[in-house]
Amino acid sequence: MTYAVSPDDVRAAARTIAPHVLRTPLVAAPRLSALLGARLSLKLETMQPTGAFKERGAANRLAALDEEERARGVVAMSAGNHAQAVAYHAARLGTPATIVMPEGTPLVKVENTRSHGARVVLFGETVAEAETEARRLAEAQSLVFVHPYDDARVIAGQGTIALEMLEEAPDLELLVVPIGGGGLASGMAVAAKAIRPQIRVVGVEARLYPSFRNAIHGETLPVGGATLAEGIAVKRPGGLTLPIVRDLVDEIVLVNEPEIERAVNLCATHQRIMVEGAGAAGIAAMLARPELFHGRDVGVVICGGNIDPRILASVMVRELERDERIVSFRIYSYDRPGLLGRVASRLGELGANILEVSHGRLYLDVPAKGVTVDVTIETRGAAHTAEVLAALARDGYAPTRIDPRGLSTMAPS
Repeated sequence: MTYAVSPDDVRAAARTIAPHVLRTPLVAAPRLSALLGARLSLKLETMQPTGAFKERGAANRLAALDEEERARGVVAMSAGNHAQAVAYHAARLGTPATIVMPEGTPLVKVENTRSHGARVVLFGETVAEAETEARRLAEAQSLVFVHPYDDARVIAGQGTIALEMLEEAPDLELLVVPIGGGGLASGMAVAAKAIRPQIRVVGVEARLYPSFRNAIHGETLPVGGATLAEGIAVKRPGGLTLPIVRDLVDEIVLVNEPEIERAVNLCATHQRIMVEGAGAAGIAAMLARPELFHGRDVGVVICGGNIDPRILASVMVRELERDERIVSFRIYSYDRPGLLGRVASRLGELGANILEVSHGRLYLDVPAKGVTVDVTIETRGAAHTAEVLAALARDGYAPTRIDPRGLSTMAPS
């Protein structure tokens, strides 16, 4: 079958973008490999100047503009990474760029796009609504529309990642690739299958946005919702990318929000890299379906690192709560002098670190002479947490566990 992009197109794109795009490192990840049970290599597209792989497709597409098109300028729609990439390479070429972004786009991506000199228009709640406005502006102002994934030159540019990975690690058995609109997955699949026909390409979609899974398998899974992986939150597959993904991507794995959060945290704590939700989707797939990867040589594209630091901090704290290294509990007692000091001293003896304390004297379920003390502590993990709460129960404090979801349960005695 003839596709919109051929292996020769990808090789040509590699020559075109070589002077303008960083050849990112492919690094071994021994700690993640031990945890996930596979021999893991990470392609760090987070190291591109704009923090994501999108530079490759943008550079290849903009290189094809003629002088008249460069003078008119370009317009693109994006949730962030394509926006920054187009803005960055348009500035390099001296081409005016207008970027339409959904109103809920993370502030860090909006400001980074503006910093490259682009005019940013915030419009609509979704990428689809932003696309409608971008196409309207293209028509009204005679701008060249640069699609984030449904463009042959963009797809070919993204495919250059596979060329680099297989040049450095020709024995890779699987490539794990996030899928949003399909530009990255289709470009890489075309290139990889031409070099190593037996390689398996595994695509990864957020469970909230199973667009390709639905289209390829005839499923009707719901599409939509707030996801940490907003970079792959695409409601409709691309017209050029769908046939390629259908034929050349061997399997599509759906990952849920806790798996994405855990993957982001693992990249930060085990690999010391900042990764956005979409960028960590490949690691999330290995958490979701470990049997697909066990004992094999796996190449994962870490496709983007533009995560809001506040979101990253929240994710890391949430993971500490999931691992029961940060826990909260409530003590009911008579309001007597020295109570807090005794509790604090006991927690210190037990090896727990107090993060926060709150007194409550006005709750109606507490006697007039009573008090509640809510304590948040840091421990070494779930087993240590259980030891601390059991010791407090034996001491007569009867701690009631405050679940991270807001539900209270009695601590073990």
